[in-house]
Amino acid sequence: MNILIKPIITEKATADAELNNRYGFVVNPKANKVEIKKAVEAAYGVSVEKVRTMNVRPDRRTRYTKTGVQTGKTNALKKAIVQVAEGDTIDFYNNL
Repeated sequence: MNILIKPIITEKATADAELNNRYGFVVNPKANKVEIKKAVEAAYGVSVEKVRTMNVRPDRRTRYTKTGVQTGKTNALKKAIVQVAEGDTIDFYNNL
């Protein structure tokens, strides 16, 4: 089971990383905090102090088309905010 799916690189997440040493990831919905901590430590070589998780519900959308009303939704996902130890950093841009 792949725990880390992708990092969250937004303006808000970048500011949080610079100010508070907290990094965001989209993770597997079945992963728990202990598995997320071990995966981040193994992948990036940092020591993790705290892991916060949140389940994001799917967005529902309705479109009015020629064939009628089309309804749909996006996928639900799980996000993790990981706080690393003071002095450790994660560089998402080094493997581009």
